[in-house]
Amino acid sequence: MTGPGTFEIRIICAPADADRITAALAAAFTTGPVRRYPTRDHRQVRLYITATDRAPAPVLRLLRPDH
Repeated sequence: MTGPGTFEIRIICAPADADRITAALAAAFTTGPVRRYPTRDHRQVRLYITATDRAPAPVLRLLRPDH
């Protein structure tokens, strides 16, 4: 189950690509644990990842010091 601002990503890929894909998603989103299951033919894997968008970076403003 996902809450507000949270979504599930589902991917079917080759087992050799699963770690690379998981790392790329973790770099782009805040992710939970990866659930990994084989496909019916056992040739690929299904990845289920709960994710949320990362908060945007804060805007920093430079202020002149008061003299």
